[in-house]
Amino acid sequence: MSTIRKLVKGLGKRYIINSILSPIVMIGEVLMEVVIPFIMAKIIDVGIAQKDLPFVAKYGALMIGLALVSLTFGMLGTRFSTVAAQGFACTLRQRLFRKIQTFSFANIDRFSTASLVTRLTTDVNMAQNVYRMLIHMCVRTPFMLLAGTIMAFKINSKLAVLFLISIPVIVISILTISTIAHPRFKKMMKKIDVLNGAIQENLIGIRIVKAYVRGTYEEEKFRKAADGVRAAQVNAEKCIIFMMPIMQFVMYLSMIAVVWFGGKLVIGGFMLSGELISFFTYVTQVLSSIMFLGMVFVSLVMVQASNQRIVEVLDEVPEIKNPKNPVMQVCDGSVSFNNVDFSYAKRDDNCILKNINLEIKSGEVVGIIGSTGSSKSSLVALLPRLYDVLNGSVKIGGVDVRDYDITVLRDSVAMVLQKNVLFSGTIRDNLRWGNENATDQQIFAACKAADADSFINSFPEGYDTMLGQGGVNVSGGQKQRLCIARALLKNPKILILDDSTSAVDTATEGRIRGALKELAPQTTKIIIAQRISSVKDADKIIVLDEGSVSGIGNHEELLKSNKIYREVYESQQQGSGDADLAGGED
Repeated sequence: MSTIRKLVKGLGKRYIINSILSPIVMIGEVLMEVVIPFIMAKIIDVGIAQKDLPFVAKYGALMIGLALVSLTFGMLGTRFSTVAAQGFACTLRQRLFRKIQTFSFANIDRFSTASLVTRLTTDVNMAQNVYRMLIHMCVRTPFMLLAGTIMAFKINSKLAVLFLISIPVIVISILTISTIAHPRFKKMMKKIDVLNGAIQENLIGIRIVKAYVRGTYEEEKFRKAADGVRAAQVNAEKCIIFMMPIMQFVMYLSMIAVVWFGGKLVIGGFMLSGELISFFTYVTQVLSSIMFLGMVFVSLVMVQASNQRIVEVLDEVPEIKNPKNPVMQVCDGSVSFNNVDFSYAKRDDNCILKNINLEIKSGEVVGIIGSTGSSKSSLVALLPRLYDVLNGSVKIGGVDVRDYDITVLRDSVAMVLQKNVLFSGTIRDNLRWGNENATDQQIFAACKAADADSFINSFPEGYDTMLGQGGVNVSGGQKQRLCIARALLKNPKILILDDSTSAVDTATEGRIRGALKELAPQTTKIIIAQRISSVKDADKIIVLDEGSVSGIGNHEELLKSNKIYREVYESQQQGSGDADLAGGED
């Protein structure tokens, strides 16, 4: 029940009303369906037996009227249940999506992207279908079972016992099959995650696939993933396919017994033919209700795995939360790392940043250099609280980042990441991610500082040029410059450029650095780079080595005092260069 409450939480008033109305009107349909066989028996045993045509016409018209009322109730019940189920799915997806938006990077790391997509689509679809079935059948079917049984016993109690014997057989079969099927459906959903992951990875990296002529390899990988889903589905559903034959066998066996013994009663004069026909109808209604209940139960077993996966997301506790009384203003861009240790696994024996102590003044330009795996990106990810430190503290403006309101903090720290992401929409729309209220003059100034205005204006539609998903219709360097402009529009206290000019030439990079200094002189700028030339003119350069600070100073000081920095500089001067350093990816 707790799972059900979690799933239906937040359901709108309109959908709750529809969820209630659906089973109520289905009761009306059941009443009509139960009364119709009784009237039919009267028509046969009285009207036809006595050749009373007015009686037949009167009760025949009544029977048709009841059938029309039953049809109306059925249509209303279907409409109410459909609206309610659609609203349930819509509300649930919105809740899941909102919850994902609250996740820290650590929370997201626990779920793959493909798995989250499956949970928002396939799992919710399955929950929606079962929800509709429940509100449509949860009252109708038991009520039909009860009413049909009562009417059958009213006609002939001894004959009614025959079909009641079949109920335990059906119930035991349902329970046995369901116990076997549940773990198999859980495994099937994991296989669907793998399939979605293969599709997503291939579509995102389609250019790389074509460049390396790996289409055949990707086709084989997809075939294996699809075969895995097929095998898991067959393994799960081959249990379920036995359900219907078993129930039908028991149902038809009961009907044969009713016809056999009921026929003898009619021949012996202990039962009227109309009563036998109506009794047979009631038996069919009762056994069909049992079959429907079996189908509902099987559906509940099938959806249980999906429900658990949905609830896992809803129950996930965001690791990074607002403090009780958050600080609502960042006064400046000064940064302080005090004895900072950090571990993705949250273990002291697995720290990737160890005993970091740094002081950065507001408005300084700071470069960060280090080899692949030196945790440069992890270091700057601590500033906007994408992750929290394991030990020590990180302060901005003299205040621990954990004491700030998260929105205020992240609005004060702009990051241009290694993997630049643009969204479907116009260039102007993408730029306004930095400031949705930015004026055209502010947008133009930011793009000029990022050296992006010239190529934007070269497009026929300029700033209204539509970008494909991920910005596929602009080059890597153009994408980087757009992302820098977007970050500048935030007017941040701290600007982090994580190898964000790697795809532009050194002349363009130089113009961007100069413009940034002019446009945002009070903004602290932290530049992660693989080229010494990118950080050479910085006020301070930090050299990281295996998660520890190897050296701090300006270019001239580090050339004299730091062996790592000097070796990198000399190798790049000789032209062997940028390969010695990776651009900040951990």
